[in-house]
Amino acid sequence: MKFIIKLHPEITIKSKSVRQRMSKILSGNIRNTLKPLDETVKVRADWDKLVVRSNNNDEDSRRMLIEALACIPGIQSFLEVVEYKVSSMDDILEHTQAMFGDQLAGKTFCVRAKRRGKQEFSSLDVERYVGGGLNQRCETGGVKLKQPDVQINLELDDDKLYLVSEQHAGMGGFPIATQESVLSLMSGGYDSGVSSYQFIKRGSRVHYCFFNLGGREHEAGVREVVHFLWKKYGASHRVKFISVPFEGVVTEILEKIDKGHMGVVLKRMMMRAGAAVAERLAINALVTGESMGQVSSQTVTNLNVIDRVTDTLILRPLIATDKQDIIDQARAIGTAAYAEKMPEYCGVISQKPTIKAVLSKVEEEEANFDFGVLDTAVQASFVEDVRDLGKVWEVPEVEFSEQASEEEVILDIRAPEEEELSPLEVDGHKVMHLPFFRLAHQFGELDQNKTYLLYCARGVMSRLQAIHLKEQGFDNVKVYKP
Repeated sequence: MKFIIKLHPEITIKSKSVRQRMSKILSGNIRNTLKPLDETVKVRADWDKLVVRSNNNDEDSRRMLIEALACIPGIQSFLEVVEYKVSSMDDILEHTQAMFGDQLAGKTFCVRAKRRGKQEFSSLDVERYVGGGLNQRCETGGVKLKQPDVQINLELDDDKLYLVSEQHAGMGGFPIATQESVLSLMSGGYDSGVSSYQFIKRGSRVHYCFFNLGGREHEAGVREVVHFLWKKYGASHRVKFISVPFEGVVTEILEKIDKGHMGVVLKRMMMRAGAAVAERLAINALVTGESMGQVSSQTVTNLNVIDRVTDTLILRPLIATDKQDIIDQARAIGTAAYAEKMPEYCGVISQKPTIKAVLSKVEEEEANFDFGVLDTAVQASFVEDVRDLGKVWEVPEVEFSEQASEEEVILDIRAPEEEELSPLEVDGHKVMHLPFFRLAHQFGELDQNKTYLLYCARGVMSRLQAIHLKEQGFDNVKVYKP
């Protein structure tokens, strides 16, 4: 089995030294990706192409290699070729006719040959002999050297003939590690998956930083999508996954920051933490999936205020991209399936957020924030090798209840302003109120002889908090969904 790899056009226009360096790196990336699939794989670099060979010719190996090559950055396209042993131009004609004869009926065609090694004939001799023979033996539309309906490509290497049986598209871009590394701030949604993919394609080693706002289930979903992205598009290099426990930061924001500025301050805290993690890993840039105008924190004014919090470069590849285009690309690269089931979090950001934050006002609000909480979160961040993310995380099951018994307590965990606007009233039951951002710290102070039914407007936050409490050893929780 043999494949001829065509380089991405942007590589071919580089200077000789840069092109050679990129080709060498791409050769190594191909080996690193294909060797775990097929130990017999060998890669050879020529000036205008790379050649991949395998001693395995079974269909399963062929399919796996094609799927892997299509997802390696730096490859524009690759040709699948079939190998024959030949001793004369008659042999070449016979094999070529057997493969392409049926495709030539009524069509114009030409033959293009490349030759390496010792033969008694030239490439032009082969083109004329094979082309003439096919024209005589097959009911073709004639030979046409410019823009024919069918172009037959063949290569000769000593006594071996290689016929191109199929052409496959690559993903383009630059080989990974030809550009500097970046740290992607990963939420697991459509945007962060697509922005991470774009930097993989552009040749960066993409490391991933996740701010955990929703406990183990939130992280489990993000771990899945990160592992998928790495395994499919970036498996040639080891990268890191960093999880930062951010629930304490969110609690501090909800308790200390003006409601209209919560979203901007949360993003500034994320950028501060991301910059600290990046500095620890010697990475010079952060990547986000933000798109202008998509949510309140992503106006030009607010993004400017957010960027002022750090000197670290913040890259936003999707800044002018429509949401539907992002979703379409997520489907094309395979991350949409993960984004669709990623839980959303109600109550984290305030109602009526500002779209034109003033830096001085934001800094005034942040003066109320205990930055020791942020420092603690960064120090508690956990770094893992991305290869370890493939392990399945078990998430506790949570029971739902439509009605509360006399012994059960309904616990409204909505934010105070939401509870005040729309109080929960249940006939025959007293409803307790404990905001979700205080729940983890104060639940243990409640009477543990009772069972608590957690309530929020959509049932999302209540389920996440119930899972979180179960992970901490509390089995006396359910989700109240009347």
